[in-house]
Amino acid sequence: MTEQKQPRVISGPLSTDDIAVARRLVERAERVDGVPPLAEQARLAIESGADLHLRSEHGYANVIAARDGGAAMVEAVIDPDHRGRGEGRALVDAALTAAQAVPGTEPPQVWAHGDLPAAAAVATALGLERARELLQLRRPVAAPLPDLPQRDDVVVRTYAGPADDAEILRVNNDAFSWHPEQGGWTPAEIADRTGADWFDPAGVFLAFDAADPDTLLGFHWTKIHPATDDAPPLGEVYIVGVDSAAQGRGLGALLTLAGLHYMAALTPGGPGRDEAGLDEVELYVEGDNTAALNTYSKLGFTRYTADIAYRRQ
Repeated sequence: MTEQKQPRVISGPLSTDDIAVARRLVERAERVDGVPPLAEQARLAIESGADLHLRSEHGYANVIAARDGGAAMVEAVIDPDHRGRGEGRALVDAALTAAQAVPGTEPPQVWAHGDLPAAAAVATALGLERARELLQLRRPVAAPLPDLPQRDDVVVRTYAGPADDAEILRVNNDAFSWHPEQGGWTPAEIADRTGADWFDPAGVFLAFDAADPDTLLGFHWTKIHPATDDAPPLGEVYIVGVDSAAQGRGLGALLTLAGLHYMAALTPGGPGRDEAGLDEVELYVEGDNTAALNTYSKLGFTRYTADIAYRRQ
């Protein structure tokens, strides 16, 4: 094994050159592995939002502190042409060590997207244990869907603009108060997503109580991943959130179904879509969320892959 240089820890913003290198690493790794090496939050944090960045000769990692306690999150990527030489192990080890200085009430965790054998080997070599499993489920767009129920107690409409943002933020932070990534959003998180190239207001579904039309009960953001040279476009059940005060009214299932019908009806050749349209829809769900897994199973979703969070034993 070649002796590895100690990764460089960067506590401030990355330079323009470092940002460009990190982006190229992410793009190369995704082309080779077939899965993104960093989650959306970690990709956005390349430019802003990371508490720490690390650069090795052929790799990049960042550390993001947990909101309201919990575990700081580490994500890392190594150039596919330079794997198997110990650099990934050294980078992850250094990132987990550096993450101990980042606020958090639990030991730092490192994500491995796609549960790839190389990542599992690094985890084994470092003596890491599995702490969390995030499942990716998929369903064919052509698979039959139940009809969207008509309800007198709920009004469902699509996103009307920034005037909806405050209620979306309120419901999101209530519904995901327990969630280490999705909880604790600020207006900046909403702005990042509504300003993204993939954002389509017609694909955001909002449910209001018919008796109180100004109060949001729940929402479903859909997302369309555009086609690449290696993969067709892919739909996503991006976020489904329901106010805790509105639980038990079947809103999660209603909103999920509304989004699935929308994605099934998308016109081929539209924004983010090629002439073949969408073949599949994906979603992510915690591996121990039995109720959600049952709901999604009834809608035709099956396991596709998994992302694993590891931590030191």
